[in-house]
Amino acid sequence: MASIGKNRLEAFSDGVIAIIITIMVLELKVPHGDSIETLVPLVPAFLSYVLSFVYVGIYWNNHHHMLHTATRVTGGVLWANLHFLFWLSLFPFVTGWMGENHFGALPSALYGCVLLAAAIAYVILQNAIIRAQGEDSTLKAAIGGDWKGKVSPVMYAAGIVASFFVPWMAQALYVAVALIWLVPDRRIERSLTNMDE
Repeated sequence: MASIGKNRLEAFSDGVIAIIITIMVLELKVPHGDSIETLVPLVPAFLSYVLSFVYVGIYWNNHHHMLHTATRVTGGVLWANLHFLFWLSLFPFVTGWMGENHFGALPSALYGCVLLAAAIAYVILQNAIIRAQGEDSTLKAAIGGDWKGKVSPVMYAAGIVASFFVPWMAQALYVAVALIWLVPDRRIERSLTNMDE
């Protein structure tokens, strides 16, 4: 099968991610009133939006760097990318549900399930790109042991379970994973620089 240009894949993905962020912010309802008190009920929805915005931003950033390593885009990569975008597209729903219900047990657990599914889908996409490039894959060399990728699903799973017993712990775990990924990861950039030298 002939390879497909990655520019179209990246442009499509960027467009979908931009729409996801737009839908999430539209879920924040404008309060009726001009006092600080009218904003108080919106705090849970706003906090869940901030967390999801950070997650989508992290995924967009890492997706951008990952695609830079791709030398060819196969049908498998396209389908893996669509699978990844499917889980990201559920962020507005679970974000809104969790915020509207003040981080209740079931909404928080479902939020964790979507985070877990998106993380797994990202790994599937990563592996599809590596397979398309072969054993000398720049991406494979860059990710190495990928401790973040291994720890994150475990923390998401722990958060899902904690949602039903210690709800604040679930949110703490989701925030902790976001903070782990928020710290700049230069592995791919270094690999691309080494490849150019």
